Amino acid sequence: MFDFADPSVVVLWSPIDDRVMGGLSRSHLRHDPAGHAVFEGEVSLARQGGFASVRSAPAARGRHGATACVIEVCGDGRRYQLNLLIDDGFDSLNHQTSFQPAPGNWQTLSLPLAMFRPTFRGREVPGTQALDPTRIRQAGLMTADRLAGPFSLAIRRLSLA
Repeated sequence: MFDFADPSVVVLWSPIDDRVMGGLSRSHLRHDPAGHAVFEGEVSLARQGGFASVRSAPAARGRHGATACVIEVCGDGRRYQLNLLIDDGFDSLNHQTSFQPAPGNWQTLSLPLAMFRPTFRGREVPGTQALDPTRIRQAGLMTADRLAGPFSLAIRRLSLA
């Protein structure tokens, strides 16, 4: 889906922070000259805030037969979420799972698609069909653990396996 060694890939991603509902958190995805991207910013709890996220532009990103999402990351100790969307909507159903990479070391995480839960605005949506990997259109990264302060997640690649 995304190889962040290519600097042009980060242009496909845009921030969607708690500012959409009056909060003050901020984030962005930037390319690092070392050959990866960095999802970074600062979470603020002011004005009922508490989350920061970035999301890719919609495109055909699915893969038939995929059973996991593989992400190569170097964390800062925070918990993050990976969101996968099967439509082009801005405010629509997300299929979401959490991960918490150890700080300071590159790790390759395999996140089974069966672990992704359908959510809408952070709340699980019961009775929704399982994620169909052939229909994936958007991907997103989020920190929503309601911990104020700076964050930084380095990412080399995100793919379906």
